[in-house]
Amino acid sequence: MQAAQLNKYDKNFKLEVKDIPMPTPTANEVLVQVKFAAVNPLEMLIGTGSVKLIQDYAMPTTMGSELSGVVITVGANVTDFKAGDAVYSRLPLGKIGAFAEFAAIDQDAVALKPENLDFAHSAAVPLTGLTAYQGLHEELHAQSGERVMIPGGSGSFGQMAIPIAREMGLNVSVSGNARSKEAALANGVDQYFDYRQENYWEELAPVDYVIDTIGPKELDHELKVLKSGGKLLSLRMGPNRHFAQSHHLSWLKTTLFSLAGARLDRQTKAVGAQYRFIFVRSDGAQLRKITELVERENIVPAIDPTEFKLADINQALELVATGHPKGKVLIQF
Repeated sequence: MQAAQLNKYDKNFKLEVKDIPMPTPTANEVLVQVKFAAVNPLEMLIGTGSVKLIQDYAMPTTMGSELSGVVITVGANVTDFKAGDAVYSRLPLGKIGAFAEFAAIDQDAVALKPENLDFAHSAAVPLTGLTAYQGLHEELHAQSGERVMIPGGSGSFGQMAIPIAREMGLNVSVSGNARSKEAALANGVDQYFDYRQENYWEELAPVDYVIDTIGPKELDHELKVLKSGGKLLSLRMGPNRHFAQSHHLSWLKTTLFSLAGARLDRQTKAVGAQYRFIFVRSDGAQLRKITELVERENIVPAIDPTEFKLADINQALELVATGHPKGKVLIQF
């Protein structure tokens, strides 16, 4: 089968498309024929070696963390899926491989895809959906009536985070571009800031939580709207001591992450808040809850109109890294 593989960590890495053996599913895995795989900023973090302290891969490794497809065969212990099932998945961090014609995936990381979405749109849901779900429930422990601000929340993450937050009873504020305002308000946002016209940090009442999707350049603004006792959860700014301890990492990795995150911890502590970083994990049970929400609310994630095949994988990565995609970038098989 054809697969796009990383041969070594490199700040200017390129993936190589090559023929490799088709995977054989273990007793707890399903073999999926991939229809679409999504390309995410996570690929840049993996390919450059930026997250190898969290997860190091034996080389070469087939890349890709998110897909939709059809079950071909199932392992002996698999009871929830059968051949022919239309599924989607955020693959386990230790065994990625969505950029391939077939993928063997642990059954606990798989769910039936939403019935209201085709394979293309389904592939755009798992990573952002699970990030939003785990961020709000497990990292922030958000409660009904509390307030959350998502700078840059008009993109693909916000499309999933907003309805999940609203279902939890949260008051949701978002900043983004003008063209996304109407859709965000229809999605349940309480307050929307057009970043070209308004500075949310000058107008927004203090919030319990900020979810950062932008990175370090936005930190000062985010801290200005955070209540004392609140939490800043970042998808982009990197791990700290709390992340290492909560993931039961080694003493060495805990020390390294403590040093790397010390400035962020100091800055958030200065306003009486706490800093958190999330590195989302696969979870089929949570993905089923997200499926229910997507079907009930008829959520249709945005996907970029550019068509990529597996041979175009490096162009797709380039668009995600340096371009301005109009939604999730997909590889079609």
